[in-house]
Amino acid sequence: MPNIMRGDEVSITLGIHDDPKLAETIRELALEGYKGPGRFNARNQEKYRWLRELGTDPWLDTGDACAAEKSWAPEIGALTTNNTLVNQVVQTGSMDDLIKSAARELRSARPDISGRHLVIEIGFLVNARLALGLVERFGVHVSVELHPDFGFDIEQTLNFGRRYYAINPDYFYIKVPMTTEGFIAVRKLSDEGIPVNYTLGFSARQNYLAARFSRPAFVNLFLGRLNSLVEENGLGSPENVGEKATLASYEAVRSIRERHSDISTRQIAASIRSGGQVATLAGVDVHTIPPKAAAQFLEMGVTRTDLRVLMSSDLKVDVSAPGLARLWDVDNSFISFVEEAVGRADRLTDGEELKALARERGVDLFHDWSEDERLRIREKGKIPDISRWSGIAVDDLMSMSALESFVTDQGELDGRIEKLIRETS
Repeated sequence: MPNIMRGDEVSITLGIHDDPKLAETIRELALEGYKGPGRFNARNQEKYRWLRELGTDPWLDTGDACAAEKSWAPEIGALTTNNTLVNQVVQTGSMDDLIKSAARELRSARPDISGRHLVIEIGFLVNARLALGLVERFGVHVSVELHPDFGFDIEQTLNFGRRYYAINPDYFYIKVPMTTEGFIAVRKLSDEGIPVNYTLGFSARQNYLAARFSRPAFVNLFLGRLNSLVEENGLGSPENVGEKATLASYEAVRSIRERHSDISTRQIAASIRSGGQVATLAGVDVHTIPPKAAAQFLEMGVTRTDLRVLMSSDLKVDVSAPGLARLWDVDNSFISFVEEAVGRADRLTDGEELKALARERGVDLFHDWSEDERLRIREKGKIPDISRWSGIAVDDLMSMSALESFVTDQGELDGRIEKLIRETS
């Protein structure tokens, strides 16, 4: 374990999380015992192969290796985790010994570390160790998530994104939540060649801006939550709402790839809830599929000829809220705003500047969220009561609701880490 220097060289000039020697300590702890990428033997699944033939890379959406094994096949391209999934694993107690030993070592390496900073560092370690375990078991890429405390912090998004990448540059994708600061940070990470899975997207226009401005490796559309939003708020029929938005986003992102050779962003169909959605969205670049939905798809009586690539215009929706059309429409005025943002990209240094440009151009994508509003959203969970948020764009509202739901789950995870840390004192 390296000795952490005290005094002007480290303690004063650097913040705790920016300390390169602390970062190296965490990296060594994460990689301790890691044997490299493995290979899980499983039989081929013809239906996964059909998806690949249509252009879809199927991923499993779980941090639980046992659950992944039940739906595994050589055609699976990656695994993705998030704060909720990591919390589920940690609450089983399987990481308790790691958390306790890491607390002792980090205190020894950096005696001045505060309790909150220690919790964040150990949470980062737990995420990395869980992801490395999946790489070691299955030998595929794994998406790792940032602590939601840094969703509005460009510098710490860059710091922890780089630190994740340094742990395993060959197999880690870095998940960054979709905020105004995220657009700036992701552009910088992409410029450095760090593959970002830009997450918590809910509309074609959000992902159009992300692909064109930030150029991440992946963007997401959380389709299942959109269907739940319509159903729980009585906005019409939930059928095809998320699916239509996903296909429209895929079409928008694909058009950017075709026009700009330096952009290779791929669209993820996320928050899939059923095997039927997998079939409907065949052809979208990536599907992140929970094991239950994957099992449903494999058990469906669908044939190869049943699967075809649909267009967003093929899906009809019956919804009563006019603002929902923004989920799949990318109009010329929005495209003009995006092009202006790209032209100013080197001068846009923080999220407020991007937000101000959007306001100047009449784009309603970025609300000024107060702390009180964020707390109110957090109380409701992943699916907001839309009647309480009049005048706020649905996609922006859903992204904030998603981030705040992660704050809740991260709070449970942090609470367990904090409890175990106290036991080591």
